[in-house]
Amino acid sequence: MFSKCISVSIGVLAFAALGAASSAAAQDAWPSKPITYVVPFAPGGNTDTLARIIGQKLAQSLGQPVVVENKPGAGGNIGSDFVAKAKPDGYTILGGTISSHAINPSVYPKMPYDAVKSFEPVILIGSGPLVLATGAGTPYKTVQDVIAAAKAKPGTLSFASAGNGTSPHMAGELFKIATSTDLTHVPYKGSGPALTDVVAGNVPLIFDTMLVLGGQIKAGKLRPLAVAAPKRIASLPNVPTFAEVGVPGFEVASWQAVFAPAGTPKPIVQRLNGDIAKALKMPDVVARLEELGIDPSAGPPEQLGEYQKSEIAKWAKVVKAANIKPD
Repeated sequence: MFSKCISVSIGVLAFAALGAASSAAAQDAWPSKPITYVVPFAPGGNTDTLARIIGQKLAQSLGQPVVVENKPGAGGNIGSDFVAKAKPDGYTILGGTISSHAINPSVYPKMPYDAVKSFEPVILIGSGPLVLATGAGTPYKTVQDVIAAAKAKPGTLSFASAGNGTSPHMAGELFKIATSTDLTHVPYKGSGPALTDVVAGNVPLIFDTMLVLGGQIKAGKLRPLAVAAPKRIASLPNVPTFAEVGVPGFEVASWQAVFAPAGTPKPIVQRLNGDIAKALKMPDVVARLEELGIDPSAGPPEQLGEYQKSEIAKWAKVVKAANIKPD
């Protein structure tokens, strides 16, 4: 009887060892097929553009295609939930943002995922200050023009954003509080559609990053009014900060990161972190990010995890003060 027990125990241990070896082998072989990089917003926005820049570099370093897949809606919740429920094998990653992973937990009372527990932090890509811009056909030449118009007819002046609870939306709400004005929020399913309507003259104002607005500003179709940063930025040297135009303390930066489903093996997370960090240091990527007004970050996964938690606490206070509700 005793010998049978020993035989069973040895068999169990051997099976467990074989399973561990198989798992390790699978990780060592990763990646052996294309990787899906989910963008929880529409094409043309911040997260989408960065995903395509980083995806191209990842494909080169990993030796497998990186397919960018857009799943917009609910301020980033739909795409994020898709990744949260994906198999944690390293073949599905997410372009997470300040919206999907810091602001939304306070905006939506019933989140389909846990912004912290449902994901493995991979890397903080970087951040960029938001810019207030207006269509070239509007009469607004300065921030003070906007404030005067908003106070003259409360509620009639509108601003577009990438969606409810996104950083552009939060910027607009903070602007209303800081200037004691009443603007109407017009949410879209991503920065791309919002930008299109502002350029077309359907909505007069937009808050977003240079990554989204830069091309239309250079084309003369948008007029930048102010930058929500402590100092002027290199890509808009002639555009003042909000403090310079009489709105002190108005600073909003949108950050971008990469997450994987919770349970993704650490060796895979570390490989992704290392390869993306290397990409962020490549001269062509650095130049592109500078052009888009993005300050690259990088750092280990743990750094992103701690930063995310501090951001959740920070924006919870703002959401409560502005009484922001989901769509």
